[in-house]
Amino acid sequence: MATGVPAQSPGGDPAADRLKVVQDLCDRGEPLDAIMRAAGPGGQDAAFDAEVLSGPLGARMDVAVKRGPARRRELVALLRPYLANVDQRVKRDLPVARRLICHLIEHRPDAELIDGETLTKAVAAAAEPSKRIRKGLSWYADLPFQDELPSELYRLRRSDLVPVTHIDDIQWVDGKLRITGFAYLAGLSVRSRRANWATVVLRGPRWLPPVRLRTRRTFEPEATHGAREPGCNYDWSGFSAELSPWALRWRGAVRGAVHAARRRMRHRPAVADATTWRAEIVFWSRGARATGLLRGSSVGRPERPAGLRLRPGWWVRPVWTSDRALQVVLQPNRAELTGVTVEGDRLELRIFLPGRSVTKGHARLGGHRVAADFTPQQGGTEVVVVQAVSALLHEKDGRRLWVEPKGDPAASVMLGESGETRATVGDREITVLGDRRDRVIVSAHRIRPVISSAVWEGSALVLRGRYPDAPGQRVLTLRHRSGLCYGIPMERDGEEFTVRVTPAALDRFGESVPLSSGTWNMSIRHPSGEIVPLRMDHAALPGLDEEPRELGGHAFRMVSTRFDVPVITVEEVLPADEKGVAGTHVLRRVFYPAQRAEPLNDATVYVVNDGRLYSDSVRAVYEERVRRGDDREHIWIVKDGAFTPPPGTTAVRAGSREHHAALARSRHIVTNSFLPVWFRAREDQVVLQTWNGTPAKHIGNDQPHMNRDPRPPIWHRQAAEVRGWDVLLSQSPWATTLLRKAFGYQGEILESGLPRNDVLTSPDRERLAAEVRARLGLAEGKRVVLYAPTYRDYDRKNAMVKLDLAKARVELGADHELLVRAHPMQAMPAVPDIAHDVTTYPDMADLLLVADVLVTDYSSVMFDFAATGRPMVFYAYDLPKYSAKRGLYVDLPEIAPGPVLSTSAEVIEALRSIDQVAAAHCDRYDAFRATYAPKDDGKATARVVDHLFS
Repeated sequence: MATGVPAQSPGGDPAADRLKVVQDLCDRGEPLDAIMRAAGPGGQDAAFDAEVLSGPLGARMDVAVKRGPARRRELVALLRPYLANVDQRVKRDLPVARRLICHLIEHRPDAELIDGETLTKAVAAAAEPSKRIRKGLSWYADLPFQDELPSELYRLRRSDLVPVTHIDDIQWVDGKLRITGFAYLAGLSVRSRRANWATVVLRGPRWLPPVRLRTRRTFEPEATHGAREPGCNYDWSGFSAELSPWALRWRGAVRGAVHAARRRMRHRPAVADATTWRAEIVFWSRGARATGLLRGSSVGRPERPAGLRLRPGWWVRPVWTSDRALQVVLQPNRAELTGVTVEGDRLELRIFLPGRSVTKGHARLGGHRVAADFTPQQGGTEVVVVQAVSALLHEKDGRRLWVEPKGDPAASVMLGESGETRATVGDREITVLGDRRDRVIVSAHRIRPVISSAVWEGSALVLRGRYPDAPGQRVLTLRHRSGLCYGIPMERDGEEFTVRVTPAALDRFGESVPLSSGTWNMSIRHPSGEIVPLRMDHAALPGLDEEPRELGGHAFRMVSTRFDVPVITVEEVLPADEKGVAGTHVLRRVFYPAQRAEPLNDATVYVVNDGRLYSDSVRAVYEERVRRGDDREHIWIVKDGAFTPPPGTTAVRAGSREHHAALARSRHIVTNSFLPVWFRAREDQVVLQTWNGTPAKHIGNDQPHMNRDPRPPIWHRQAAEVRGWDVLLSQSPWATTLLRKAFGYQGEILESGLPRNDVLTSPDRERLAAEVRARLGLAEGKRVVLYAPTYRDYDRKNAMVKLDLAKARVELGADHELLVRAHPMQAMPAVPDIAHDVTTYPDMADLLLVADVLVTDYSSVMFDFAATGRPMVFYAYDLPKYSAKRGLYVDLPEIAPGPVLSTSAEVIEALRSIDQVAAAHCDRYDAFRATYAPKDDGKATARVVDHLFS
């Protein structure tokens, strides 16, 4: 374990090195004593003390305070000596929350800090940035102990007055750069224009006067909707500023003249140089003055602001830094691309250096120096760079092109008036393109589809472009960050392609659903198996329609982000009073309590996985009630348009005003998981918790992290939830004992069996199975193998399918159908075409209905599938590790109704001889079913409905 400061590199900054070590230790969660040894004694470097106390060490202090008396004792013992040596001015200028906590640690007695609530109160109150109060002309933090401590301790200083900023758009209008966005101080409402001024300032080199832009405040309600704190209104925090390029031109000319004079004094020729200004905003609001960098942009056009050509070879370009701060650059094109030629294995790049006569130098492609020929010509120098195409094809990333004339600084080659080049070489392409700053990037990669047109035709987004790859069928894949995918056929006509995307109505196993909220990336899978991303044609970017289209309760946008990466963004259309933290705060703290005081309605609310599915035992209960003619109101909670409830029901959007009202005023609530954190069951409500199966792995209070001291937040969350349950369903007497202990549940448990499994023994199961096979596209007469593993807490981002599907396809032959069902809490797998990816199929019971063989591991699906009597194989490749990390309630090798195997080859061999394997385990299968699924006889739903709704 590293506990000290590493040796400083030559020319390095000791304080910066020490700060990095402390940051790394905090990020890794190392013990506090190791962190304090790395920090060293206080008072050695004021800048270091300020950075570490307001940064990593300050955050670690908050964590220690929340972890109980033992951690607080360690914190006080280690931090008090450090603080004693820190300069008072450093402590005075810390952010107010850190300032207060440091003062308390230094001056309050140990007993109060360790065993009392002093530090806990201070940390909890500091977590709410909206707590500000005004005294005279100054602002103070509304934190505890103000009557006991000096008022100056609570005064908001520069470190507290950091504005929240966002840029909505940057564009040139009538030769002026117009910047629009919003800026405010968290916790200080901006309800009108009164006493509310803002100025955008561009600051360049120190000795150049800053540029002050003409700025006016504008109405921007989206600032309020996107705020992190409730109870504040930032509607008038918007601003619009305009920049005249003339203000930059004369300042740049002055700086250029000074730099030219300095170079001549060193006997070097003058070189045109770029001048960079950083954008800041200075504003006054309700007596508070704040200054901060303009950071953050909306996706799309603001990410790629266009430059303005002032005169030949000179541009003004707004640019974004790597930390999302806005800068404006007055930039000369010292080197411009004039031509590109690809012949055989030779890539030739021709570059012109205007106004310079140079005979020697070289070029750089990325970090590699390459040879270049410099030839003086009239008005400048021509540079020819030659690269071997075969060498480029082995590179993975695009590389910038530079020219370094001898005696001059390196010049980035700009695209200028030259067009972009895409040259096909077999199944790959060489591209010479401009980036968002018009700098030349040379790259080689698999041929990519390039979108040249994106047009909305009614409810369809039609993408057209060029894809000069080998003929054949291709499928456009829309992929969400969660791993969810949709495939859409690509129509090809020679090198041209067309794709029609209907984002509000995509097919999911025969069901029409919209794209869920978030960002959807676009790619295709090449026949070689490589995932090939789509790109936007740079010439099409200025005219790209990025305005949202509202369709069926969602707003869809076709956007080019990160310059030329096409994506579709989706968000639900919400009423203004439901948007953001402020909207949800009012719903939870005002509207919901008021609704709970109203009389109950004779209605039932159904919730499956927070409203994501129409399935599980909840669906079975609903359908049984409808079959019996129960015509009371049935309300289904739907999250993000995930499904369409049956006719005759009421669909309510999750998180909406109607959702809060339904949970507050419905007599019955049926769910299979936890309800929203704001829900509290009424005395006269009945909450039926069907849960999501008999667990094989540890759940609830039996998980290791639930026994920490102090209890984690999820422990308190679970305890509050469980107190609201009236009836909990159980699949067996064995499960009853387990569930009661795991949840600390003292209420009624109904050992009914699981209603979702009734379909597995239904008299209509053959007809229903045929319908599901048709929906999945499974051929008749083939044996269906379903692979359904559970998730791994320690490896949730791993999307690999552990079962060797390619080998299984070869060994099992064409008379088998392979289905892969990943757990929704595991990263979505990339399932090859030789198997069916049924991860997003809405109802697991349907898949069990058609499966002839189940391959699983520690999933509760083993207990459900037992009702079918069909064979099971257990692929427990990580049994020792899983048992140690998560823990199991069962000794799987002892009780499993099938072989427990550790390799994919063993699983495939068992599947090849599944009839013999099943016969060898028939006695264990009967015992397993009698112990864990004795009530799954097809009548579980009837028992539940009789018990609750008759």
